[in-house]
Amino acid sequence: MPAQAPTRCDWPRTELDIEYHDREWGVPVHDDRLLFELLTLEGAQAGLSWSTILKKRDGYRKAFANFDPSRVARFTAKDVERLVADPSIVRHRQKIESTISNARAFLEVQKSFGSFDTYLWQFIGGKPKVNSRRSLRDVPPRSAESDALSKDLLARGFKFVGSTICYAYMQATGMVDDHVVSCFRHDAASKAKATK
Repeated sequence: MPAQAPTRCDWPRTELDIEYHDREWGVPVHDDRLLFELLTLEGAQAGLSWSTILKKRDGYRKAFANFDPSRVARFTAKDVERLVADPSIVRHRQKIESTISNARAFLEVQKSFGSFDTYLWQFIGGKPKVNSRRSLRDVPPRSAESDALSKDLLARGFKFVGSTICYAYMQATGMVDDHVVSCFRHDAASKAKATK
């Protein structure tokens, strides 16, 4: 008799979605490079599906120097033109330009706080907030914490960081665990360590 698939949140549909859900989503991230990657990908997702972004993730890693913010911060107008023509990423000029300007702002935050991790996690008191949602309908698109994070990031010059994007970012980085209570990852994700 085949093993029964674990019960998980309703949103993962594709193989990539399921792998991401089961291994990454809701797992606390403290690595600055990965924090920059996820910030970029969440901004790129605006108006698109997360599945689309996951399919292009490797393309983004190649296009944006494996999300090394110090390298991305040095990208020029010539790099923007190269990236606008790159089919392995979302070819949206404003999103591409925002990734470069966000890399510069990211480096400034690192300078001010010692790490982006230190800066980011202060918005929720340094430890994951584990919610007890019964269904995806119970998950809000934003929170007081994502409003505060968005406001502060915007004041520091970041772009594509509205409160809804920030809430999705907080979920992706494990600051918020919104796995529904019936999901096998509920509460376990926030206790796991990021692997990438």
